[in-house]
Amino acid sequence: MRVVGIDPGLTRCGIGVVEGTLGRPLRMLDVGVVRTSSDLSVPERLVSIEAGIEARLEEYRPDAVAIERVFARSDVSTIMGTAQAAGIAMVCAARRGLPVALHTPSEVKAAVSGNGRADKAQVGAMVTRILRLETPPRPADAADALALAITHLWRGGAQSRIEAAVAADARTRRAPRRTARRTSGSLR
Repeated sequence: MRVVGIDPGLTRCGIGVVEGTLGRPLRMLDVGVVRTSSDLSVPERLVSIEAGIEARLEEYRPDAVAIERVFARSDVSTIMGTAQAAGIAMVCAARRGLPVALHTPSEVKAAVSGNGRADKAQVGAMVTRILRLETPPRPADAADALALAITHLWRGGAQSRIEAAVAADARTRRAPRRTARRTSGSLR
């Protein structure tokens, strides 16, 4: 499974691509940050973010996109920019028919470090170990994007398979039962 992780932000939007399966070593395919200048208007910045995300989706053709769930902070302007960038990421994924998973920061921290209150340095160090990298990805937005992809591969991918199995079972139960017709020459 290949997952693009996106750490949304208006100034820096981290994008990481990870490939692997549950129980096997994961592999980083790409990581980077789309940067936008505060001198540009918000719509122009969002267009730049969209172009960066679209380029990764086109190049790596992922099976899913994992995005950090926006959470309330005291700075409303930061929340708005993050939410707008997250919305762009969702639109890019939906346009391609890709499943989108939203993971909270504490869920991601717990998944990669075992501690939902881990700091950025701990997350970066664990991403480095998990993906067997020589150095931690910089800036932290890049490491966070990889952590999102890892979280989805470890947690969300399994959850998606469970949901698909439950849905298939429900369809089977709803399907009309077909009975074999007996013909006059059949054995009883």
